[in-house]
Amino acid sequence: MAVPVPRQRNSSVTGAEADASAPAATSAAAAAEPTVGGAAAPAAEPAQLTLLVIEDDPTGTFTVPELTESGGGTATRVRIRTARNLTEAERLLTDDVHCVLLDLALPAGNAGAADGLGPLRHVLRLAPRHAVLALTTSGDTERAAEAVKLGAQDHLFRDELDGRLLSRTVRYAVERKRADTAQRKLAESKLRAQENARLERGLLPTPLLEGSELRFASRYRPGRSRALLGGDFYDTVRTPDGTVHAMIGDVCGHGPDEAALGVELRIAWRALTFAGLCGDELLSTLQRVLEHERESDEIFATLCTIDIAPDGRRAGLCLAGHPSPLFIRGGQAAQLLPHEGGGPALGLLPRARWPRHQIDLGGAWSLLLYTDGLIEGRTGPGEKQRLGQEGLQSMITRLLASGQEGEALLESAVVQARELNGGELTDDVAVLLLSRG
Repeated sequence: MAVPVPRQRNSSVTGAEADASAPAATSAAAAAEPTVGGAAAPAAEPAQLTLLVIEDDPTGTFTVPELTESGGGTATRVRIRTARNLTEAERLLTDDVHCVLLDLALPAGNAGAADGLGPLRHVLRLAPRHAVLALTTSGDTERAAEAVKLGAQDHLFRDELDGRLLSRTVRYAVERKRADTAQRKLAESKLRAQENARLERGLLPTPLLEGSELRFASRYRPGRSRALLGGDFYDTVRTPDGTVHAMIGDVCGHGPDEAALGVELRIAWRALTFAGLCGDELLSTLQRVLEHERESDEIFATLCTIDIAPDGRRAGLCLAGHPSPLFIRGGQAAQLLPHEGGGPALGLLPRARWPRHQIDLGGAWSLLLYTDGLIEGRTGPGEKQRLGQEGLQSMITRLLASGQEGEALLESAVVQARELNGGELTDDVAVLLLSRG
């Protein structure tokens, strides 16, 4: 005996318990709670799925053959709604619908197509987050296969349909759609991560030192996980007069907004340097850039700039609230360059000034520029004392005595700072080494 289901009502089929002649006054529980392919509901509420059936049935009912399910498992409730056309289906397709069953014999109307699958395409566009099943006859296997190829999760043959098959197919279709959605989101997430990585790599600086006798090395470790850029930034360029300009800076914080601001300041510094600005004039202009680009007045940036004369023996140093570089001369301990009299960080005082200090470098030397992420780690696991500039000075002196230089020196410095800290350094870290001779 076939069990009729009233059109456009939340209802379901329970096998032997369903009654086609039940009056409309039946209780809400009896009208909304029965299951497809299951026995009477147990005391504990079982899982429930809602199926929207779209078919042009002149009698206004969707019928499923009666079935009494065997076995001790709890049945999945399937509530059925029916619609006779796509317009009606769009109104009934609410967020609580889990699956759509579309009769491929539905008149195409405005959704017509040569292959007869226009209504299916319309439903797939209308319900991108829902599982979709195609309903047809066993003699129309080609169109059923095309429906699945087009995007339906599965197909059902009307002349082979029973309650158990419908219940199982709906459950499988819903889970398959969930798996497909999760897989798609994972793929999209991977693509976004790859795009972000390519973008961040493109924003990292490329030193322009062609024609200079100076050697360059750097290390960069953003504080935020799975990122290539942080709030720290650096750059090195050689201007047409032979002067080598280097800078290193740190935007407070180490999130994506700070990374973006750091990139803007670095690019602005490079452009202003090639335009001939230097010292206080350059830093004053950078402060105006920061004030216009930052999201709040509380954002500031520290900066260290150094310009090395074409002969490599003299340099000018400007500090804007930034740690002073280490100066290394062959056979001697690392020394901190003078840091008294430097100016405030960019963005703190509207009319600040940044004096330029002249430094005598001599013949063979190295300059180590760094951000405070390298020196804010602890001096040992469980220790409260910070490494600080003096601790870094001692560390670099020991590494130099062991014969390390260039890239190896910077890598060892970052590794030792992390080991002393007893784990990863939480802030961004940037280290830059310029050497002559």
